[in-house]
Amino acid sequence: MKRFWKNVAVEIADGGWRVTLDGRPIKTQAGGAAQIVPARALAEALAAEWAAQGEEVDSKAFFLRDLADYAIDQVAPDTAASVARLLPFAETDTLCYRADPDEPLFRRQQAAWEPLVAACEARHGVRLERVSGIVARPQPAETLERLREVLAQLDPFTLAALETLTSIAASLVTGLAVLEPEADVDALFAAANGEEDWQAELWGWDAQAEERRAVRLDAFRKAAEFARLARA
Repeated sequence: MKRFWKNVAVEIADGGWRVTLDGRPIKTQAGGAAQIVPARALAEALAAEWAAQGEEVDSKAFFLRDLADYAIDQVAPDTAASVARLLPFAETDTLCYRADPDEPLFRRQQAAWEPLVAACEARHGVRLERVSGIVARPQPAETLERLREVLAQLDPFTLAALETLTSIAASLVTGLAVLEPEADVDALFAAANGEEDWQAELWGWDAQAEERRAVRLDAFRKAAEFARLARA
């Protein structure tokens, strides 16, 4: 598709902010709703995606726009459904499933993961079961209910970002940690990706695996930035 606009701007609208192309406000792709976001910082980041396009439009370069559309069209109408999509990650959280204690990998997992799990427990008032081996163990019902309450308090834009973060990390503990103001996003990604990195250290990286990791890390960073900007 050819670029069809010259000027990109940000303006206030209906209690939020929106991007305009040559004075025309953008709408969501799927639902055709007004694309209004809660913070000017996020609107400016969305505008930057449009402004960075060349004569040929690269549809893959609109990560933030697509996430904003998802928040508006899919999450906002039914936030309970978003919470329901997130809770299963707590039941099988990567950070709670560790190698057998006599394996070297266990020591690395314990060092990287235990502080994150303990911090989540303290921050949200929950208790998470740790498991050694591959046999699943259910999380306490009261833990899942408390996490449901925590998630239900989040706005649609944060929930949209959290769905991406949690899916990439296969860990709700990690996703929630990214939302904290002091979060080290790259360190949290590395922690959640620790087992894959361990295997690569043992057997060597291949080009495809490195490329997949880089793509996932880029998406993780962008989702974290989306959440930060939406809550600015």
